[in-house]
This record gives sequence, C-alpha cells and structure tokens, in this order.
Amino acid sequence: MSTGLKTTEDMDPLGARSDVIEVEKLTRWNLTQLPEYHETEQRQDGKTVPFPWRNDLNAKIILWGGDITCLNVHAIVHTTNEHLTDQNPQSDLIFEKAGPALQVEVKNSIKVCKTGEAKITKGHNLLARYVIHTVGPRYNIKYLTAAESALFCSYRSTLQLAREYGIRTLGLCCIHTTRRGYPPESGAHIAIRTTRRFLEKYGGSFDTIVFVCAEETLDIYRRILPLYFPRNNKEEDFAIDHLPNDLGNEDGEPVIEERQIRIIDKPTFAALRANHDDLEETIDLNQEFCPSTVLDVGHHPFSHMEENPDNSRHAGVTKNNTEQKKLDSRRRYERFLKRAKSEDLTDIAGLRCLYRTGTDRCGRPVVVFIGKQFIVDAVDPERALLYLVRVMEPVVDKDYVVVYFHTQTTKRNQPPMNYLKMAYNLLDNRYKKNLKYFYIIHPTWWSKLATWFFTTFTASDIKPNVHNLKGVQYLYSKMDPDQIDVPPFVMDYDTQINGPRYHVPPEDSSDGL
Repeated sequence: MSTGLKTTEDMDPLGARSDVIEVEKLTRWNLTQLPEYHETEQRQDGKTVPFPWRNDLNAKIILWGGDITCLNVHAIVHTTNEHLTDQNPQSDLIFEKAGPALQVEVKNSIKVCKTGEAKITKGHNLLARYVIHTVGPRYNIKYLTAAESALFCSYRSTLQLAREYGIRTLGLCCIHTTRRGYPPESGAHIAIRTTRRFLEKYGGSFDTIVFVCAEETLDIYRRILPLYFPRNNKEEDFAIDHLPNDLGNEDGEPVIEERQIRIIDKPTFAALRANHDDLEETIDLNQEFCPSTVLDVGHHPFSHMEENPDNSRHAGVTKNNTEQKKLDSRRRYERFLKRAKSEDLTDIAGLRCLYRTGTDRCGRPVVVFIGKQFIVDAVDPERALLYLVRVMEPVVDKDYVVVYFHTQTTKRNQPPMNYLKMAYNLLDNRYKKNLKYFYIIHPTWWSKLATWFFTTFTASDIKPNVHNLKGVQYLYSKMDPDQIDVPPFVMDYDTQINGPRYHVPPEDSSDGL
C-alpha cells in the first residue's frame, strides 16, 4: 500500500534543485530553426553588409524565455532603480532566492548605481556566481537621444564588467523595461546591436550570452535578432533592407551626425585654405582705419553703438537650440514613420478602433477612433502608435477632421496621460497645424475635465478645434450620414440617451470646451 511519501530512491539528491536550466541543453542561435524568407533581389555590387553572417558569434547566443534565476550561468543581470530598491516580481525573486546576504552586500557595498552604470555583487544562494546590477533610463520622447545613449551605456557597461570579472556565461535580461516607459522594440535594437558589436571586438571573452526574455518580449527579440546575427546569406540580404537607419558607431552607440565634431589632424594653412574658400584675406589695419593722424572717431564704424553682445549671443544660442530641437523631432518622426510602413500591424488593424471614413461637408477627410474597442491592457502601446501614424500620414498634409466616439468607454479603454503626452510630442507638426476639428461624441463629465486639462497644459495648439457633441445627430450636422461609418452599439446608445428622434438646433450643434 502506498503511503504517499517518497522513498530514498525517489528523493532528489541532497541540495539538488529541480528547476535548474543548464545552458548546454538550450538551443544555440546558429542551430535555431530558420524562418521562411521570400526571395530578395540580388544584392548590388559594392553594397556592404553592416552585420555579416558569423557562425562563431551565433554559436555564443541563446534566446530563451523564462526565469533568469533558474539559469546555471556565471552571472545574471538585474535591472533595477538607482537605489536598487525597485519593487517588481523579477527583483523580488532575485533577492528572495539569493537570501538576505545579497541585500546586506548591496546596502554596504553599492548603495547607489547611476543610470547607465553597472555594479557587481556575489550571487550568494543563487545558481549564478555573480549578479550584475544596472539601471536603465526612464523613457521620454522629448529626450529620446539621452534615453538611447543611457540604454547603450547600461548594456555596454554590463558586458564590460562581465569581461573584467572573467564571466564566460551571462544571463542578460531586458534592461529596457516598460516599467520605465521604454518601447520594447526600440530597446531590443540597442540591446542586440550593442551585444553584437561587443562580441565582434571581445568575442573570445564569452562562451555564452543568453538573452532572457519575458513572454511579451520574446517574439520581439525573435524578430530582431536575425538583423544583427544573420544565420545565412538570405538572412544577410533580408537584414540590409530591414535594419533601422541608425546603426550606431563601431560600438553600437546611437549616432547623431549633426552633432559629430570633425577634427583635422594637424591642419596646415593650405589645407584650411582648400576646405574653406571663404577664408578671409589678411586685413591691413592701416588702410582700414583713417590714414590721417587725427582719427575721425565719430564717423568710423568702430565707434557705432551696438547691442549688448551677451544678448546677441543668447539669441543665437536660443535660435540654434530651437532649430536643433525641430531637427531632432523631425528625425524621430521619420524613423517612426519608416517602421509604421514596414511592420506587420494587422493585429492592431483587426481591433477596428481606428480607421478612415468619408469626408465632412467641406470635403475634408475624416478619421474615426472608437474608444470602446481600444483595450489598453491588451494592446502594445508602441504598435498602436505605429498604426496611428500609418493611418494618419496620408491625410495630415491638408485640413482633416477626427471623430472620437467616447461611447460606453471605461477605465480599460483610457490610455495613461503620460502616453498621450508622448504620442502628442512625437507626432509631426502637420498633425497639429492641419487638424480642423476634433469631435468627441457622447462625452462624460470626466472626459470633459480630462480633455480640458490635456488641451490646456499639453496640447494648447489644438484646444480651439476640440468640440464635445451630445449625440450622433449633432455630428450629422457637420457631415452627411453616408460619409461616416458609425458602429451599431453607438447608435443604440445614442437612441437610449437621446431618444429615437431628436432635433439639433443650429446654435447647439456643438459644445465647446
């Protein structure tokens, strides 16, 4: 009769763990099954491959989704905040499995880790001998360049620290996190590109680097890895056409060409002369100034009063900064637009929450957004923004109209205010300049308050163009019914609150903010 207890033969060896993942049993990237690629055009002669096929580097890479604390590697990476007190499931699990000694070492030896830095501690009770702690940046579209540079530094510092400590096998988590607002796909490009460039220089320092992904990031890494670690010639050709514009410098660090300083090594006068045709000729001061021994000071340009040079300098700096910000903003949008045109966004399109319809009575194109069909928790916010750009780009060159059905929306349908700010700041100036009307159908008291707050403090440019409409019939006073596709549930709700037939007085056709 069975007692339900394990016998000596059934029991695990003393101290053994059943959840250990041995990297030797995981599939290397060079042996991972390849996707099917469509035949691409033959590569043009002389066209360089930024990241050529290298089987030796691919054999060092593993893509794996799971709990990083279960990996039997020399070191794992822990992404946290500046004081190493981040409260999240992954951090909590690392400290729990490592035991209280890790907390003591962090408190006594590290204390603070700045954004972009990496610090190392012992692994204590973890399978890994070491834990490398690093702090990824907080993402803000206004400071995109700073965020990209800081994220590069986090990955680069982590890899460099691992090399210095002789770590041969490394579990590398996603340092860029949605907790800090970093778009998963943009972060993956920097993570994988930085690792590729590091291995090109110091490949002999590592046996294995495991990209450890959560469920929501695994597909993103699986899609981007072939661009930087191609596994055959077809993948090389595919990568050439799908890599982003910014491939970074020799270390993978993001590059801003306009800010690079070009220095001529020991320039000669002849070289300067050749490069600067407008170099001023030598000036004869005796000829420039009055030859008379009695200098006519009052009439010489030297004596003319000019404005404060500090003010002129400040105005010049302000103008340059403004132009640089516009240039950076335009570059960000063009990079985003390129992705919006190339990526497969059928999952977002299938929600049927954003689409183009007909025109208003003045012939302006109309874009419709259905709030109830946009479920925040179920949608990747970055991909949603990509789809928004794809739909809107063809109409924003001229006047256009947006209709937002707020009908029966709940908290699940309302994106955070920070996300709306980021989206507004990312969009090209044409979106704001050519928006003629933004109609909100079936507004609530709360939506009116939120709209007022947003258009007052963030989107003041479009505030005069935003109007709340009490019902669908008010919208029909702006455009013909056959020009707009209204969902059935919106019409049913409109009938419930306004009655089957209601008259819209011309003076009450809209309710401004």
